[in-house]
Amino acid sequence: MAVPDVITSPFGDLTFFDGVPSLESVDTIYDLLDLIRGIEVYLNTIPGASLVAMRAGFRSVGMDGSRVLGYTAPRANSGSFFLTANTETTYGSMFLDLKADGPTVIENPPNSLCVLDDFWFRYVADLGLAGPDNGAGGKYLLLPPGYDGGVPAGYFACRTSTYTNWLVVRALGGVDDIVKTRVYPLAQAGAPPKMSYLNIAGKKQNTVHANDFSFYEEINTLIQEEPADALDAERAGQCAAIGIVKGQPFAPDKRMRRILSQAAPLGAAAARAITYKPRDPAAYRYPGSNWLNAFVGGSYEFLRNHARLLDARAQFHYFATVITPAMAAATPGTGSAYAYTAMDANGNWLDGGLSYQLTFPPDIPAQNFWSVDVYDTQTRSLLETDNPYPSVMSIGGTVRANDDGSTTLYFGPDAPEGRQSNWVQTVPGKSWFAILRLYGPLQAWFDKTWRPGEIEPR
Repeated sequence: MAVPDVITSPFGDLTFFDGVPSLESVDTIYDLLDLIRGIEVYLNTIPGASLVAMRAGFRSVGMDGSRVLGYTAPRANSGSFFLTANTETTYGSMFLDLKADGPTVIENPPNSLCVLDDFWFRYVADLGLAGPDNGAGGKYLLLPPGYDGGVPAGYFACRTSTYTNWLVVRALGGVDDIVKTRVYPLAQAGAPPKMSYLNIAGKKQNTVHANDFSFYEEINTLIQEEPADALDAERAGQCAAIGIVKGQPFAPDKRMRRILSQAAPLGAAAARAITYKPRDPAAYRYPGSNWLNAFVGGSYEFLRNHARLLDARAQFHYFATVITPAMAAATPGTGSAYAYTAMDANGNWLDGGLSYQLTFPPDIPAQNFWSVDVYDTQTRSLLETDNPYPSVMSIGGTVRANDDGSTTLYFGPDAPEGRQSNWVQTVPGKSWFAILRLYGPLQAWFDKTWRPGEIEPR
């Protein structure tokens, strides 16, 4: 029960007299406490910072306001910084502003998979095949925080805790269907304003949040824009402890700025360890494997036994985007499934100057198709190589199977002779990681009777 007279800390020794800190130690103790809270804010608010940065990136290429939907045609490429974008499908995306527009109508196209997330990156609703319109297309009414008015007939109503919301659209008909999406204020439902559609695939942008002091400025932007109760009291308290408070300027003094300038890189260091080599055994898909689960515990809310898995939340949001129960659900034949790794079979980080191979057993359990994309460990975005689409996928008919029905993929600076179609280029001097995606994953994936090989050095 007693406190020793001297406690060692990263900021120097803390001295006490009969349990009372010396006056010289008090300032040091508060420096240490503020550093801890700065790191906690970083790790616990990554989801919000991610969407603030994404909105800023979208605005930089002309997606400003809630009348512009951007899309990636033919596919996303490595020309921009965007967390683990895939090269397989065309997406539409936009931010909605309910503070300006009030209750907002979203008309989703038929045969679409659409997701709404709030500005703290929490799930709001599925639209389309996973939503109540069951893929027929419908009219959804997104109601802003505190809305207490009536809900007219003919809409699927959903409520959100934030004024800004992110809409993601994927349609089976590609761009032709994506541009059928309509978003407009309910007040203008009789004569909806015209939408604009912008191909952003060739526009360079940075949608990735900061890893330095400006991270806290991104969070302050969010705190100031949204209702105070949009964030849970615990995280709001952490933010308040370092000076980020709704309705007040974020103006840290020289001391606090110095501490937060230390905290952000330390938080980023922790996030990188959690993302690439997590310590929770449940993060690993198979015993003795380096393949990782994107949703630890299978919960899109990162819950287990009524406890928030803080590392799992930071892990996912540090390298990925979009939250929906459909991504974590174990439903054979629908949706998609993911696994990723930044290590080779020997437990070493993947090195862009070396050559590797990865073999999948026969009968890859994907009803629709599968893909492997390669990413930059620094930016968590598609790796920039000579090919703007650093990936291999089963659609297109170019991937060659082995005689026994297995499939071997190759990674390295140079293509193995005769295997160019199964090869993804890497970059000497850079690390990388791979994501395996299964579209329409089958039972063998969920019961783990099919297991991908490890990435082997060649």
